[in-house]
Amino acid sequence: VLASFELLLKADLSILCKVTEIKVDVLFIVFFPPFPQVFPSQDPLDRADFNAVEYINTLFPTEQSLANIDEVVNKIRLKIRRLDDNIRTVVRGQTNVGQDGRQVKDITRDIKQLDHAKRHLTTSITTLNHLHMLAGGVDSLEAMTRRRQYGEVANLLQGVVNVLEHFNKYMGIPQIRQLSERVKAAQNELGQQILADFEEAFPSQGTKRPGGPSNVLRDACLVANVLDPRIKQEIIKKFIKQHLSEYLVLFQENQDVAWLDKIDRRYAWIKRQLVDYEEKYGRMFPQEWCMTERIAVEFCHVTRTELSKIMRTRAKEIEVKLLLFAIQRTTNFEGLLAKRFSGCTLGDGTVKKPEVPPPSTNPFLEDEAGTETDEIVIEKSDAEKPKKPKAPDNPFHGIVSKCFEPHLYVYIESQDKNLSELIDRFVADFKAQGPPKPNVDEGGAVLPSCADLFVYYKKCMVQCSQLSTGEPMIALTTIFQKYLREYAWKILSGNLPKTTSSSSGLTITSLLKEKEGSEVAKFTLEELCLICSILSTAEYCLATTQQLEEKLKEKVDASLVERINLTGETDTFSIVISNSIQLLVQDLDAACDPALTAMSKMQWQNVEHVGDQSPYVTSVILHIKQNVPIIRDNLASTRKYFTQFCIKFANSFIPKFINHLFKCKPISMVGAEQLLLDTHSLKMVLLDLPSIGSQVVRKAPASYTRIVVKGMTRAEMILKVVMAPHEPPVVFVDNYIKLLADCSTDTFQKILDMKGLKRSEQSSMLDLFRQRLPAPPSGAESSGSLSLSAPTPEQESSRIRKLEKLIKKRL
Repeated sequence: VLASFELLLKADLSILCKVTEIKVDVLFIVFFPPFPQVFPSQDPLDRADFNAVEYINTLFPTEQSLANIDEVVNKIRLKIRRLDDNIRTVVRGQTNVGQDGRQVKDITRDIKQLDHAKRHLTTSITTLNHLHMLAGGVDSLEAMTRRRQYGEVANLLQGVVNVLEHFNKYMGIPQIRQLSERVKAAQNELGQQILADFEEAFPSQGTKRPGGPSNVLRDACLVANVLDPRIKQEIIKKFIKQHLSEYLVLFQENQDVAWLDKIDRRYAWIKRQLVDYEEKYGRMFPQEWCMTERIAVEFCHVTRTELSKIMRTRAKEIEVKLLLFAIQRTTNFEGLLAKRFSGCTLGDGTVKKPEVPPPSTNPFLEDEAGTETDEIVIEKSDAEKPKKPKAPDNPFHGIVSKCFEPHLYVYIESQDKNLSELIDRFVADFKAQGPPKPNVDEGGAVLPSCADLFVYYKKCMVQCSQLSTGEPMIALTTIFQKYLREYAWKILSGNLPKTTSSSSGLTITSLLKEKEGSEVAKFTLEELCLICSILSTAEYCLATTQQLEEKLKEKVDASLVERINLTGETDTFSIVISNSIQLLVQDLDAACDPALTAMSKMQWQNVEHVGDQSPYVTSVILHIKQNVPIIRDNLASTRKYFTQFCIKFANSFIPKFINHLFKCKPISMVGAEQLLLDTHSLKMVLLDLPSIGSQVVRKAPASYTRIVVKGMTRAEMILKVVMAPHEPPVVFVDNYIKLLADCSTDTFQKILDMKGLKRSEQSSMLDLFRQRLPAPPSGAESSGSLSLSAPTPEQESSRIRKLEKLIKKRL
């Protein structure tokens, strides 16, 4: 490889040798000193660990091989001579390296100078050619300009301008500067000449020249593309102004057709004009000028200005139906423009493109594309609806309809009035039709009025977002908030049944006998269903209001998003839900009160034997079985609120039961056993309360179960303490602290009252209780702590075992 490379290098240097008369070997040595041995040698003499003895033994492995010793010696001597010759050649070659290198350097410098000379010569020739082209082009340009040969000028002018760019760095030369000035003068003359031609063809005063455009004007537009952009803009401006001059005359402010009720005529006029333009002048202007779109856009700007002026003048005549009619026709026209044009002439920031909202799962905020609520509906009018809604990516949206925004207060006031009438109608319908009929099979029905309200809200929101996404949307949001609150108070809270109670003339017998004619004040089936229906409606309104807030934020301008907040309204519906649940709890709670009162007034010290559950327990269970299935079935669609009802009832009933338990005094041992049996029965019923009377048994929520177990276990512990003997006092006090873990002296006092102890005995017990509170004895169990499973007295142990067997049998 190295040898081949060396041959190639020498061949390349042979040309240089002919010029310098230096040998190739010398040049090669100057540019490329001898290469070192880069490949590993197979010769043993080149090895770093050369061993002469081993090498000789390799050459003469046997005695017979010594016969060739002379031949081997001769080969080694020949190799030595070759190495000496190579070394001598290299040393001699290095003698004149410096001198030859300098000679070569001088030669390469001369070659570099020749190269520069060649480059400059080429540049000069090219420049002279360009200069010749420029001079000839300027002469031709001036001549063609005088003859109005715009077709030839268009191509020639672009070429002259391109050539002139090569002479920007030579503008210091007078001749070049003179040519540049002639080009500029020709451009100015062309601009003025073309403008004059257009003025002659389309005079600002008078009528348009009949017939289509001439080829001269068509070519003139091509020239204008090359001239200063201001020439093109001036042509466009004058042509469009002349084209719309008739429009300004026909629709002057004092003309009858200028008012909003005839706004259709404006859009019909521009449609005819655009068709006329396409037929007569469509090929006169270059396609990239987008003249048709420019005419339409300028018409929109003029129309918006004219409509703004006339609406300011006649603001008192604007009615909501007229305003919505004008907006409807205008948005339809803007949609038509979006289908026909791309909007490329609008420029940045001229028209805001509306954002495309994401889909929503809420039925109130379902996809709006293609629904009739997207169209602007004129209330209380038979006016025609727009055929199609505006496209979500319409770049022309608002280009005309923006002028209606200052007058949208008329629309907002109208919606305020309509919503007020709608709420009044809801109130009247509810009074006339009465509450919804009980329908247990389908669960609590949502009031149909709330769906009507939100459907109307959706329509208003879509309408307003088509009209404006600015301050009017904030004003509409305020109206929404107002009537959400009114609906919550007038329709929902205002129709909740009122609680009535009468406690006069009640007897224990009448309280325990649940039959027709009973004096216990309870909600009827219809009232319970109404409460559940209002609760379900409030939940629907709460969820839908949250979705409404999100949708309003999507519709409104980004700078106004922070001003939309419906938290107060969702809180209002939450209050309605809470009040509804509280009514249901109070009704069931109040129905159980007579039974608990009867329990506290029974003579528990006279109970002689433990039987089945007491009548008051049966009464409580009856009320629960009457109310809970109705409530559960009517709240089937809102299980979480049924769970809240269960939890609130447990939190209300259990403390009340314990308070009435403390009123049962004095209590005999048998009476305590009966109360313990009753308490356990109530505990089982409460644990089963969420699914009581249901064919489908569901496990009660863990949160509810914990509340019931904790509360009723405390009631059981109270009775177990009451059943325990008070002698010895220390054991009784320690057992109380262990079972109830209640450090209140009031609770301990109530326990002593239930046991029927005398005041003197209670005093010593209370003193002992206060002494034992700081540090309960750790060895109470070893000293015979009193408990129901292993009581100290045999009599108490026997009775407790009998009671446990009876409870198991009942279960």
